[in-house]
Amino acid sequence: MEIRLAQAEDLPQILAHDRWIAKDVLSGKIERGEAAVCIDGGAFAGWLRWGLFWDNTPFLSMMHLLPRYRGKGFGSQMMAFWEGEMQKQGYSVLMTSTSSAETSQYFYQKLGYTAVGSFTPPGEPLELIFTKKL
Repeated sequence: MEIRLAQAEDLPQILAHDRWIAKDVLSGKIERGEAAVCIDGGAFAGWLRWGLFWDNTPFLSMMHLLPRYRGKGFGSQMMAFWEGEMQKQGYSVLMTSTSSAETSQYFYQKLGYTAVGSFTPPGEPLELIFTKKL
């Protein structure tokens, strides 16, 4: 398994699965080094992308593994990659969020993230906000 920063040639593969982001926005994230991919035996397994909350705190906005790669430790390794990249850039606090209706909240807690707040987007379940100090 390989986890690396996404490159321009990864754009079509990510967009084939990521329905939550526009092509030009994702392209910009790739150019700025704000996206990564997970490749297993040459096959695309998943991706993650991030930005800055308040323009100063890394915020993981998406981590997604294709179903056949879940429950095998890939997600933990992807998070470790992201956390390492953020630490190299000098950040000491990270943020992410997830819907209270999703089990990923337990995944983040297992990795040392702490729920620090929440909000309710219109027509959506409660969104939990997590932080982690590196």
